[in-house]
Amino acid sequence: MPLKFEERYTFAMKLIQSLFAVFLTCSCAAAVAQWQWIDGNGRRVISDRSPPPNTPEKNILKRPTGRTSVTPAPAATTDAPPNATVPGTAPLAPSASKNAGIDKELEARKKAALDAEAAKRREEEERITKAKIENCARAKQAKATFDSGIRIARTNAAGEREVMDDAAREAEIKRVQGIMATDCK
Repeated sequence: MPLKFEERYTFAMKLIQSLFAVFLTCSCAAAVAQWQWIDGNGRRVISDRSPPPNTPEKNILKRPTGRTSVTPAPAATTDAPPNATVPGTAPLAPSASKNAGIDKELEARKKAALDAEAAKRREEEERITKAKIENCARAKQAKATFDSGIRIARTNAAGEREVMDDAAREAEIKRVQGIMATDCK
């Protein structure tokens, strides 16, 4: 049995509300990605950017989750073995191999985009070449007609038929020769 209008409307509204809730949850997760540290004057700083490089590691209170620290800790202040990681950060080796795969995929996408753009450019050049060949053939035919010496009539802006005089004929021959000079190479 098909649903009544009220049931469909209620279902649609609940779906919209749940999608909105998911959207708000995701946007709040981005707001949590902040740095907290104590600056040189002893004040607590909260920012979406990392602290300055001269900030000691002990003054960094919070790092965004999911990010790794690329700057090494000073050797004189650490008592940890060289293979240990800073708390709150992930080891660099797995992410490096993961980034290498992403870089290869990105390079493949860039290459595909460049190939598609080159193909599009070649098609456009072929279209322009065909149009030039066609324009050249028309211009040669028009020049042969004007050179034959027969009387040529054309329709003016008012829709009346008028026969071209010698000055109009010469102007038209010059225009056709200009077309031939550009398109018949």
